[in-house]
Amino acid sequence: MDLIIFDLDGTLINSEAIILEAQFETFRRCGRVHPGREAGLGIVGLTLDIAMARLAGLDEPDDTLTQTYREVFSAMRLQADPSLDDPLYPGVAETLMELKRRAGLKLGIATGKSRKGAEFIVERHGWQGVFDTVQSADDAPSKPHPGMILRAMAETGAAPERTAMVGDSSFDIEMAVAAGVTPVAVSWGFQPVANLVSLGARHVLSDFAELPAVLGLAQQATV
Repeated sequence: MDLIIFDLDGTLINSEAIILEAQFETFRRCGRVHPGREAGLGIVGLTLDIAMARLAGLDEPDDTLTQTYREVFSAMRLQADPSLDDPLYPGVAETLMELKRRAGLKLGIATGKSRKGAEFIVERHGWQGVFDTVQSADDAPSKPHPGMILRAMAETGAAPERTAMVGDSSFDIEMAVAAGVTPVAVSWGFQPVANLVSLGARHVLSDFAELPAVLGLAQQATV
């Protein structure tokens, strides 16, 4: 394996609380009824304008919804409310550092967040220099289009058969399948694992520390 790409929300970071709270407040301000937790988590991973339109049952993006969510989410970030924190899932920090030490292996991010949002997470967790490629909603079409993965492979020189995508949503798995890379699902994310398997996930992680062994990296040399 030469490149492992990770989703952020629901895969590396548990952002459920702040995402749902921002959605609820956005719908309240826009005079809409939020369809509930399951629906709210089910659109996480899509580019924001598409995600909010789908959540509201609209055929086309609504600029008011999109902009209101941005404003609400940004204000919640500034409040630094512990109840709206988005911590790393167990084992993420240690496993990423272990993978980074492996000779020839590159790491990437593919997220529905904006580039600004992705950079915030990278800086917050001290991941500067950890990821060799970061793909965001500003760089390619929304998942499940394979554009983010194709760009990541082009930037790192990795071939599809030597690349894996790790995610928690149907959009991640469908994107990986479309790009011809190895789809890896996590069991702790925002969508049902059975659905991810039905869409083509080849592996399901129950613990983040399982990733090196699952991808056959146990014997790969470290630096």
